[in-house]
This record gives sequence, structure tokens and C-alpha cells, in this order.
Amino acid sequence: MRTWPLVRGRLWSEAEERAAGAVCVIGETVKKELFGAQDPLGATLRLEKLNCEVIGVLEPRGQNTFGNDQDDFVAIPITTFQRRITGNDDVGAILVSATTSADTAGVQRALEALMRQRRGIRPGEEDDFVVRDLKEVTEIVKTTTGVLTALLGAIAAVSLLVGGIGIMNIMLVSVTERTREIGIRLAIGARGREVLLQFLVEAIVLSMLGGVVGVLFGLGGAFAATHFLKLPFSPPCAMVLVAFGFSFMVGVFFGYFPARKAARLNPIDALRYE
Repeated sequence: MRTWPLVRGRLWSEAEERAAGAVCVIGETVKKELFGAQDPLGATLRLEKLNCEVIGVLEPRGQNTFGNDQDDFVAIPITTFQRRITGNDDVGAILVSATTSADTAGVQRALEALMRQRRGIRPGEEDDFVVRDLKEVTEIVKTTTGVLTALLGAIAAVSLLVGGIGIMNIMLVSVTERTREIGIRLAIGARGREVLLQFLVEAIVLSMLGGVVGVLFGLGGAFAATHFLKLPFSPPCAMVLVAFGFSFMVGVFFGYFPARKAARLNPIDALRYE
């Protein structure tokens, strides 16, 4: 069902499966960890209660949706597993693939009915098995991801608001401390829009510097997390540009009021300010 091709070797034959042959197929991670650069084909691998011959290596697949390494994997014939490891013919899980994705719910109902029939479960009795549809798991993952995204977005919005208010307060203090300077500029011919542009640029630069620090901390934290979790580190350039764009807008939005206050000062009152 998984259509997992081999890169080297072969799968076990029907005769080997009937005879519970001591053969196995391994994933890329197992090959690297146990054999390194050596050829694993024909080597003997020790499992829990079995020595098996490596006859094939599976194509690398990387991690799945839940972050598990799919290549850390050893496959043996089911008869070998039942007779030589567990000692019984129990089956813990069965993977089933529908021919189309149009009616997986119908397939699930048919499987439940078949399992109840095979296990002799009477009407009204509870199932002693579980049939899971991966579509349901995907929906749960999407819902969880959406909630986390909304939560992180709310935290980011609060952070932007607090940072913007901080920038506005700093610029208001700067305008107050430089009132005489502003008065001199206005008195010698500077226009109000030039003063406004000066303080607006200062607010934008201040905000952009904060954006640079934030991006560096974010990339550093993401790199540390991916290194710890052994995940690939691939920062999206578009998101970095979006972060700088938000920094620019915060500087413009929260820097406009102090800049407008500076541009509207009366030159005479500003020159008299102590």
C-alpha cells in the first residue's frame, strides 16, 4: 500500500514468506547508523530474537507529518515476525488504502462491519478494535495548527502594540527635549513637513533596528530548535521580508503622532521653551 520502492537489493519472495525466512529490508537511517558507507546487502542484522540477512534497502523518505523518521525502519516477513518473535499469529495493525479518496467514510464503515463479522461481535456490543481514517487525523492536525497560529499571531500583535507604544513614547520625549532645536529650524525657514519627515524617519529607523534584532533572535531560536529536534532549517525569505515590512509600518504608524506634534510647534513658543 505504501508503494515504497527499493534503491538496492530485493524484497523477500513468496517462498521465503511461507517458510518464515530470516530476511529483512532496512531503511536509509538504519543503513547509515549500522553500516555507514559499507554495503549492507548480505550482512546479518540482529533483531530482538532473530538474526536476519539484509536483502534490500528502502528509498529514503525523511520525516512524516508528526516528525518521526520514516527511514528508521526494518521490515521482515509477517510469518517470520509471528513465528520467531511474537510466537502467535496476532496482528496489531492493518493499513488499508482506498482506490479513490471520494468516499473514505464508506470504506471505513465497510471495514468496521467486516471486522465485527470476523470477530463475532453481536449487535449492541462495543467494538474491540479501532478503525482510523487519516483524513480525520489530518483535520485534527490542521485545527491544532490553526489554533497555534492564531495564538502566536495574538502574541505577536500584543508585542507589536507594546513596542509601538514604546517607540511613540521615546519620540515624544525626544520632541520635548529638542523643542528649542525644532524652534530654531522653523525660525530659519524649515517647513513643517520637513520637521515631520525628520522625526518620522527617526521613528522608522528605530523600529527597523528593532526588526533586525527580532529577526536575528527569531532565526537563531529557530536554528537552535531545528538542530535540537534534528529537523531541516529552511527559513522562508518571504517571512523575513514581511517582518521588516511590519517593522516599517509600526514605525510609520506610531511615529506619526510625535512627528506631527513637532511639525506643528509654534517657532516663537519653541524658542522660549526651557
